[in-house]
Amino acid sequence: MKYNVSTPEEYIKQVPEDRKKAIQKLRSVIKKNLSEGFEEGISYGMIGYYVPHTIYPDGYHCTPELPLPFMSIASQKNSINLYHSGMYADSKLYDWFVSEYKKHTTQKLDMGKSCIRFKNIDEIPYKLIGQLCTKMSVKQWIALYECRIKK
Repeated sequence: MKYNVSTPEEYIKQVPEDRKKAIQKLRSVIKKNLSEGFEEGISYGMIGYYVPHTIYPDGYHCTPELPLPFMSIASQKNSINLYHSGMYADSKLYDWFVSEYKKHTTQKLDMGKSCIRFKNIDEIPYKLIGQLCTKMSVKQWIALYECRIKK
């Protein structure tokens, strides 16, 4: 589901009522734990966290006028999704998350390379997501992005 919004607050207003608290809590956990330098805004129709052009002027290689994306949260048709580009680019971080996940929830992990789908919003592992947010700095993300993703 894509929302036509320009701020995270507008996004949350449009989320179905039964998901608002979960999205708000996810947003709060991310903002509290994400390394300094990342900015929050709307990116690709989701609440996004990215490296601003003031830090990384090149922007995203696919669309250089956009800042370098890092994380996003979205309310989709059947789930709340968390997207984390760092896990896509760093297999050790991905493996850490997969192994830690089962310690924080009874729900089966529903995950692609960078997308984690939470179908049961009462079982979102907020503490684990907070830990994930501390695992990569802006500087580390830029280095990893340039080494493994940017062509």
